[in-house]
Amino acid sequence: MFKKASKQQSKLRLLLEGPSGSGKTFSALTLASGLGKKIAFIDTEKGSASLYSDRFDFDVVNLMAPYTPEKFISAIEGAAGDDYDVLIIDSTSHEWNGEGGCLDVYNALGGRYQDWAKVTPRHTKFVETILKSPLHVIGTARTKADYALSAKGNGKYKVEKLGTKTEQRDGLEYEFTTVLRLNQNHLFEASKDRTNLFDGKEGILDKTHAEMLINWLNDGEDMTLIHEAKARELKEAGLKAECGAYMKANKSYISKDVINECVSHFTKSEAA
Repeated sequence: MFKKASKQQSKLRLLLEGPSGSGKTFSALTLASGLGKKIAFIDTEKGSASLYSDRFDFDVVNLMAPYTPEKFISAIEGAAGDDYDVLIIDSTSHEWNGEGGCLDVYNALGGRYQDWAKVTPRHTKFVETILKSPLHVIGTARTKADYALSAKGNGKYKVEKLGTKTEQRDGLEYEFTTVLRLNQNHLFEASKDRTNLFDGKEGILDKTHAEMLINWLNDGEDMTLIHEAKARELKEAGLKAECGAYMKANKSYISKDVINECVSHFTKSEAA
């Protein structure tokens, strides 16, 4: 049942948080250009990404309201199907609190506790689509100051600043490998980092950081080779249903060439 743990090669799941003007878009493009050659960009910020088209080479889709989870899911899956290396989602905040996003849907249903039962599955599928993508994914999220009222006594209250709050559903950060928060000087600080490349450091993100990430991500067992070998093993054994189910479950690791090879094999076998 148990086996020795080993590090596996993986795809990046990076979240860049920060207020307006902190450099989220530029930093995402800087890292993406060091992670791969083909970059897909989902832009919900009214075309702001294209302002950097003279500095970076990328393809963009401009999402407009309503910012439903399904719109994001369709774009994420579309990027995976077009053989891109890196996907940037700028910004994930719109999926949550943008016009037509999850909070809008919740309020339109009545804003009752039980209405989350209709909203949460849609948001969960959005997150799962990011996690299952065969691409490196860099998401951005807006932050804003978070305040609370505290009692001073004599019936009086004062406003206290609690820090900054990410404009996305609580807990999203748990799904990412690394979460970096950018300030108005464009300096990063890690709020979560499984790579240990950014802990206790600050600075401006550049291609050196992309190279560090690539080295960390590629250090480990090659899961593509492992899953493609298993698919071919099932093919050679003539187990069509099992092979199809296995490729579907592990499609982020199996190339189109291997999938086509297996499909072609069973098609010819049935025709014979």
